[in-house]
Amino acid sequence: MTTMTPTHASTPAPPRSTRPSYRVTGVRVLRSEWAKLWSLRSTWITLGLGLLFLVGIGLIAAARYKSMVSSGQPMDPDLADATALSLSLFGTPLAQLALGVLGVLVTAGEYSTGMIRSTLTAVPRRLPVLWSKSVVFGLVALVAGTAGVFATFLFASGIVSGTNAAMTLSDAGVVRSLLGAGLYLALVAVIGTALGAVLRSVAGGISVLVGILMLIPGLISLLPSAWQANISPYLPSNAGESMFALHHDATHLSPTAGLLVFLGWTVLTLAGAAWRLARTDA
Repeated sequence: MTTMTPTHASTPAPPRSTRPSYRVTGVRVLRSEWAKLWSLRSTWITLGLGLLFLVGIGLIAAARYKSMVSSGQPMDPDLADATALSLSLFGTPLAQLALGVLGVLVTAGEYSTGMIRSTLTAVPRRLPVLWSKSVVFGLVALVAGTAGVFATFLFASGIVSGTNAAMTLSDAGVVRSLLGAGLYLALVAVIGTALGAVLRSVAGGISVLVGILMLIPGLISLLPSAWQANISPYLPSNAGESMFALHHDATHLSPTAGLLVFLGWTVLTLAGAAWRLARTDA
């Protein structure tokens, strides 16, 4: 008699997924935005142009001042009261435009290419994307702008050495002004990033940026003098200029007040960008 031993078919274990699970963290979003920033050709070109404007124009202004002093020519009215500091910051207006435009491209560029959909799919909470873009590019602009203004000042002070414009880093207010200029350029970059997120258009963001920084101050000059005195110091560009001006009069804010006003404009723009990003589809 044969005894049969029942066999039980073993149930195959469910296949284990070999795909690792990833968590969206602030550090990973920052790393992603850092990689995206430097993968764009426009980053290198526009950042290079910003530094070229900042350093090149400052050195040209210093060389022109030295030439006029040495040759005995009548001094240009724009350079009559110049110092090594003011000469080295001569290129700040154009440098701010370059950094602000690049800030617009950082955010609005993703909307124009449609890449923003992939970004927001990977980061569903959305707002960390805005904060990361602002922090990453703001820090890049801060380092580049601060290094640029210090380098320009050192070269410019050497060019105008021996003239009435001569200054050194040990002179009162020089280091504060240079640091203020670097911080101002960084905040302009952040404002550009926020404008790109608000308007979602490269052309629109750049137009508004130029209008805020350059056109509106000119329009305000057409108002009655009493109105100008109450409005002009609080405009973004004028408040920002107070951050790095060496001397201040009654028509300008103090460096601290200028910083607070300009920070207020930056926060207001970021708040608008955050509201639109959270409330509307990409």
